[in-house]
Order: sequence, then structure tokens, then C-alpha cells
Amino acid sequence: MDHTKYASLRVGDRNSNIGNITNSYNTISNGSDEDRQIMQWLSPLEPQNRHDGIRSDRLEGVGNWLLETNEFREWGSGEGGADKAVLFCHGNPGVGKTYLNCLVMDHLYDRAREAEITVAGIYCDFREQQEQTTANVIGAIHKQLALKYQGILELVRREFLMAKTESGRRPQLGDHVRMLKIAISSLSRVFLCFDALDEFTPKQLPELLVSLREIIWEIPSVRVFFTGRPHVEELVTRFFTKAIMIPISPNSNDIKKYVERKLEMDIELHAMNDTLRADVLRTIREKIAER
Repeated sequence: MDHTKYASLRVGDRNSNIGNITNSYNTISNGSDEDRQIMQWLSPLEPQNRHDGIRSDRLEGVGNWLLETNEFREWGSGEGGADKAVLFCHGNPGVGKTYLNCLVMDHLYDRAREAEITVAGIYCDFREQQEQTTANVIGAIHKQLALKYQGILELVRREFLMAKTESGRRPQLGDHVRMLKIAISSLSRVFLCFDALDEFTPKQLPELLVSLREIIWEIPSVRVFFTGRPHVEELVTRFFTKAIMIPISPNSNDIKKYVERKLEMDIELHAMNDTLRADVLRTIREKIAER
């Protein structure tokens, strides 16, 4: 492939790109066969489907404490360059890390309406390790950008057609990283969110972190959000020595809101009277206070 041709192309004015954000997955489902082939060529992964499913289960207000921390605000401000590019939230199983990742993405999506920022994300899943290779994950990030910005899509289209003419092969990891850096460099600010690093293929996790580090070093305005179990912290700090760390543990207000919502939605209306309901909430508050 003639990579020089690709590198010389420009996405266009950043402001116009921001204005071209559309409903990505509706656009591609209604698009041409070639567009669908291009998206599959980039990556077979469909992270937006997972995000939508988690979002439908996420309780409004739960996890908002994270958005109010100094660490999150500092990371989200974009100040500090590459030194402040990575935020890692780590915690044990069941503390709600995936819902926090969803919350962060939705919070950033909301900010994107008023600011020139772009958001893309991945939910790692141990059940999908065969498909979730480093190349496919980086390709899926690029895919989300291409679905949002016509200019980036046209760059990918040219790369796709060149590959089809020359060999027809899929991009290798180096191709994906190169193309993604070109795409990101055309945008003002980009936030990338990766949930459950501990569920990513262990042998390929260093490769993923190295690829992201390369992108951050070249484009310091990029911000990366990770969640994962505590044992991944050592690997993250190996590649991002100045990463911001936030430990995640059960939050009393979050638990209270969650239980109240579950009780409110209980379809067995006569299974619990008001007295029992109050006792349940009181007991939960007491148990939380004992922690």
C-alpha cells in the first residue's frame, strides 16, 4: 500500500468535522455495501452495541462521585499533556467498573455537544478474546471515528481501495496504529475508554498498551480511561509511569440508590410491605457503615 498517499490526505477543518457527528450505527446500517465492507475491514468488533446494552441497565446518578473527583477533573481538562493522559480506575469484581466506564463515556458524549471532543470506547470481554485482538481493538476505535466523521471515512475508503487493489489483505497492527494516529491528529481532543483490561487477552495486553503509548506520545491531547482489576495496575504503570490512579470500592450512596430502585421496580407488589422495605434499607445502611 502507498502509505505516503494516505498520510498526505487531510480530514478537513476540525470544526466542520465536529458538526458532522451523526448516529454512527444507523448511518452505516443504511449505507452502501462498500461502507459495510470498509467497517468490517477495519474491525469486526461492534463496541457500540455493548455500550447501548450497559447504558440501558445503568442507574442514573450512580457513580457520579467519580466525575466530581479532582483526579477526574484534572484528567478531563486536557491539561498536563502526555503526563496526565491516562486515568486508571481499579477495583475488585462487582464494584461497578463497567458501569463507571459507561458513565464516563456518556458524560463525555454530553460534553461533546458543546466542546470539540470526540469519544470512542471498547468493552473487553474474556468471552471474546479470540476476536478482541490488539489489531481489532485499535481498528474498532478507528471505526468509531470513521463512522462519526465523513472526512475520516473517506481516508479509510482510500486505504481500503488501495489494499483491495494491491493484495486484499486486512490491516496489520502497525497499519491500524498509523491510520488511527492520522485520524486522531485531525481532531481537537479525543477520549478513548477501555473497560476491563483484565479481561483482554493477557499475552496481547502489553501490545495494546504500547500501541496506546505510541499514540499518546505523538498526540499528547489524547486522553485514555481504563478500568480493571487491581492486579493490572502494575502493567499499566509500567507503560504509563505517571498514570492517575483511582481505587474503586463499594459506594454507600450508589448501593442505596441501586437497592431503592430494585425495590421500586419489584413486580411482586405484595411480597414486601412498607415496614419490611424500610427494614431492608436500614439493614443495608448499617452494614455499609460497618465496612
